[in-house]
Amino acid sequence: MAERAVEFNSDRILMTLEPLLQASPVIQFHVATVVPAAILGAYILSARKGTPVHRLLGKIWMALMVVTSISTFFIHELNLFYGFSPIHLLSIFVLWGAFRAVAAARRHDIRRHRMTVLGMYLGGIVGAGLFTLLPGRIMYDVIFSDNLGLAVILALAVTAGAFFVHRGFRRTEAELSRGLAEEHDR
Repeated sequence: MAERAVEFNSDRILMTLEPLLQASPVIQFHVATVVPAAILGAYILSARKGTPVHRLLGKIWMALMVVTSISTFFIHELNLFYGFSPIHLLSIFVLWGAFRAVAAARRHDIRRHRMTVLGMYLGGIVGAGLFTLLPGRIMYDVIFSDNLGLAVILALAVTAGAFFVHRGFRRTEAELSRGLAEEHDR
């Protein structure tokens, strides 16, 4: 079977999808929902808040996060406690956070909404994502293919990205408050 890989020169494979393609359909589904949630979430956190586009994309992101979290309960790769692991606690946190974030937005409690969504993104996407990049995990094998230098570079890029997302999120808090105040006045 030919390996599906991304190659930039013929001597070294930088990334391969083979471990993911060999994984169970539940893991493939989980990755198919979490990747767009990560990208969309980063965009939402850095874009202008309170607009109709923000609300629409936020609903899509929230649905992706809920579906992603639910899918983890069918993944039992790390069987630490009756088929579950600490990562499943994070899934419960994300599901509870989704409820809190939506409720806060409906109450126009912008501060709580902002903090809950940021916690969901940093914990449910960044934190969990870094955990999946540990050696021996499927996504480590997909992304790094035993290339430690690439692993270090990606870890630094993710850390820098999280910093800029958080900074952009703080920067746009005033825009969010202003946008919801305008919406409320209509």
